Amino acid sequence: MKRTYLLIILVLTLFVANNAVAQRGRGMGESKTIKLDKKAFLERVANYETNPTVWKYLGDKPAVIDFYADWCGPCRRLAPLLEEIAAEYDGKIYVYKVNVDDEKEVAAAFGIASLPTIVFVPMKGNPSAGTGFLPKETLKSAINDLLLKKEKAGK
Repeated sequence: MKRTYLLIILVLTLFVANNAVAQRGRGMGESKTIKLDKKAFLERVANYETNPTVWKYLGDKPAVIDFYADWCGPCRRLAPLLEEIAAEYDGKIYVYKVNVDDEKEVAAAFGIASLPTIVFVPMKGNPSAGTGFLPKETLKSAINDLLLKKEKAGK
C-alpha cells in the first residue's frame, strides 16, 4: 500500500515538474513567437522558390527568425529570451521560429550551418544573421539598430 502511494506521488511530482518546465519559456501564457513550416515561410517571409536569387521580404513588419533544433542546448536557452522579446516588441516586429529538423529545405535554402542562427529581417534591404547564443541585450540592440532604426541616447 505504501509503495502504491509513493509511486502515485512520484508520478504526480514528475507531471507537475514537467508542466512547470514547459510553461517557463512561455511566461505561463500564450506563446508570442510564431513557428513556421515551409508553406508559412514561403507565404510570410520569402518565397525562395519563385525568387531564388533575389531577396524579397513579404512581411508587413520587420522580423527576427530563429533557426533552431529541439536537441540544441543553446537553442533551448535562447527560446525563453525570444518569447520575452516577442512580448516586449509585440506589434512592432514578428519573432518567427523554424525548426531545422522539421524544415530541412528552408534551412538549406538559407545555408543554415550553425545553431542557433538568428536572422534579423528589416523591411527594406537584406537580412543580417548572428549565430550561437545571443544575450537578450544583444538581441534588443540588434532589433533596435537593424530593424527599428532607433537612435542611441547621447548621439
